[in-house]
Amino acid sequence: MQTNILFTAEETALYDYLIVINPDAQTAGDVRRFKEKIAQDLGMYPSRYSQAHISLFRSVFPEKFQSDCVALLEEIARKQAAFTVYTSKFDHFVHGAIKRTIYVNVANPKPVVELQRRILDLFGVKQGSFKPHITVARAISTSEFDKVYPQFDNQLFVRSFSCRGFSLLRKPATGGSYEVVREFTFGSEVRYEKSLFNYAA
Repeated sequence: MQTNILFTAEETALYDYLIVINPDAQTAGDVRRFKEKIAQDLGMYPSRYSQAHISLFRSVFPEKFQSDCVALLEEIARKQAAFTVYTSKFDHFVHGAIKRTIYVNVANPKPVVELQRRILDLFGVKQGSFKPHITVARAISTSEFDKVYPQFDNQLFVRSFSCRGFSLLRKPATGGSYEVVREFTFGSEVRYEKSLFNYAA
């Protein structure tokens, strides 16, 4: 009886799932160096140690649905062709009167938006406003933003990388770091990973 109870608890464990596109090593390294520059002025801040990525979808659901999710994502990846992602400059989001997010824009958002739409269709979610981007500093205060943004304002960040797949990550819904559940390669077999990465949404 106790074994059944433990099994049920594992099945119903809630996880925070995140689907991301990872840029190439050069782009990721360049973003990391800008994060380091911000940290010199602000110290610790949200997303300081998160790896560079483009978020496609995030949802919390029980672990028992993970295998179904993976199977459906495999089908999307199998039918998807690789595409090139271009960036051009830094920009920012405004979150009300007290928070700002600095990011690298995606200059050709259409293929990323289309990929996200297919993923949302998979989960039965209607696509809303979506601006593909790579976060540099997430939800910092307006005073912190005013301190560091002049060094980014109107500055170019011209990079490109080939997007050949996406990753499914997860962490306990109660918190922690994201773990790579699976990496999906477009038009080919899935590569399986077990390593841990410190991602942030």
